[in-house]
Amino acid sequence: MRVLPKANELCWCGSGKKYKRCHKETMEPVHAGRVSPRLPVPDTIDKPTWADGGRIERWDEPRVKSPEVIERMRRTCREAADTLAFLGTLCQPGVTTDEIDRACHNECLRRNSYPSPLEYPGGGGVAPFPKSLCTSVNEVICHGIPDDRPLADGDIVNLDVTLFKEGVHGDTNATFFVGEVDDLSRRLTVVTRDCLLRGIDAAKPGRPLNEIGRAIQSCAETQGFGVVRDFVGHGIGEQFHTELQVCHYYHPRLNDVLEPGMTFTIEPMITAGSWRVRLWTDGWTAVTADSSRTAQFEHTILITDDGNEILTTPTDPSSHPYWSL
Repeated sequence: MRVLPKANELCWCGSGKKYKRCHKETMEPVHAGRVSPRLPVPDTIDKPTWADGGRIERWDEPRVKSPEVIERMRRTCREAADTLAFLGTLCQPGVTTDEIDRACHNECLRRNSYPSPLEYPGGGGVAPFPKSLCTSVNEVICHGIPDDRPLADGDIVNLDVTLFKEGVHGDTNATFFVGEVDDLSRRLTVVTRDCLLRGIDAAKPGRPLNEIGRAIQSCAETQGFGVVRDFVGHGIGEQFHTELQVCHYYHPRLNDVLEPGMTFTIEPMITAGSWRVRLWTDGWTAVTADSSRTAQFEHTILITDDGNEILTTPTDPSSHPYWSL
């Protein structure tokens, strides 16, 4: 499922030491654990089209949202942000990602919302996503499936929360420290936070879309980190994913001009080593090709007349995990 460096190869952490003299003795690889049965959602809660064995329905959703849709998105995104802030408090040694997923599921139901990842269809015959939350630990880039593996002291874990409520989706994620982490993991996470904020700063009306990726790539690479190319930010609204793509590296052809009313996610995935990706046999879990650690942060944003608005700001802004780094 993952490829570790050989003993005499350079360690993924960038220390310049051989793997056997560096992280080989201190870092355990992430292995898939047991996945518990899917949790139910009552019929009293509005559901997206793929729930209960359905399928994704696509339509030509406007990039520029109406004021009415934007107001619904503000409310749903705030609910997602508050849910993420709560779940972050659970990232402690000994807690399983399955326990965090159950807490996410129950919190979504308490908020009269549907956890958007649940039963989201996979491509190419891959089974639908079985959980309400993506939990990506250490070298897992994204789409990690919660299971019975306990978090360990020194892990970093990304929690990716999306809620569906009032007919719209709100999408956000953050990387959390589990106990005491090593210096490289801490620096990687801080730089990833900074990459997100740089990308948001570049998202202004009248600017080309690819300026977001340029800002993120510059921030990461000047610090010696890599930027994942295989996964991107996306348009969002009444659909979980619209056709708009937001690369986190500079892509010369993605030069669409940003307009007030556009809503999309910015969600850079930054790596301590190679930015290349390997996929586990479950068809969902993406890990770094060299097993180096990776971090991610995400906001849903709205382009405004004079800049942008972060829609996934929690009710208490100081509770957002990136302020504590």
